[in-house]
Amino acid sequence: MSDHSLLREVNATVIPAGTPVVLPVGLAVHIVQTLGGHVTVRTEQGLCRIAESDANAIDGYVVAEATGATSDGQVEFGEQAVWDALKTCFDPEIPLNIVDLGLVYDMMIEDHAESGRTVEVKMTLTAPGCGMGPTIAEDARQKISVLPTVAAAKVHIVWDPVWSPHMISEEGRAVLGLE
Repeated sequence: MSDHSLLREVNATVIPAGTPVVLPVGLAVHIVQTLGGHVTVRTEQGLCRIAESDANAIDGYVVAEATGATSDGQVEFGEQAVWDALKTCFDPEIPLNIVDLGLVYDMMIEDHAESGRTVEVKMTLTAPGCGMGPTIAEDARQKISVLPTVAAAKVHIVWDPVWSPHMISEEGRAVLGLE
C-alpha cells in the first residue's frame, strides 16, 4: 500500500506469533492491510498489527469511519447484526473476514429480557499454532459486545472440525482469486 512513519511509540502485536511489541517513534512502516479497523504493517522487525485505537499514530494514515449503523446512527440488534459485526474482523495476514474465511462455526444468542443478551461464538483458526488466535477472538468479542442490548459476549476457539480451505465461502474464494 504505502510507506509511513510512526508519530509516537505504539504497542503492536507481532504476526503470526501474537507477541506484544513496542514500535518506536519514527519507525518506518509499510501498510499491508487496513481491513477491520486495525492496520497490518511491515517493519524491519517483520509484520505487526497496530490496533485501531493506535492507527492515528501512523503519519499520513486516515482512520476510516465505522460502518453498520442505521440512518439514525443506531445498529439494530439481531442475528444478522452479530454476523455483520463478525464480518468486520479479519485475520491480519489474509484480506478476508473471519466469516467468509469459514472460521466461525457456531453462534448462540440468549435473551435475558431486561438484563440484555448473551452472545457466544465458536470459531477456529486457519492453523492450530497461530499466535494471533487470542487477538482475533478478542477483536470479535469486542465488536459483538458493543451491539445494542448485548450484556455479555464470549468467543471460544475450538479445533473441531479442523479448518480447511474448502470452508471459505464463495464470496471469499472470489476475493482471494480461488475461483
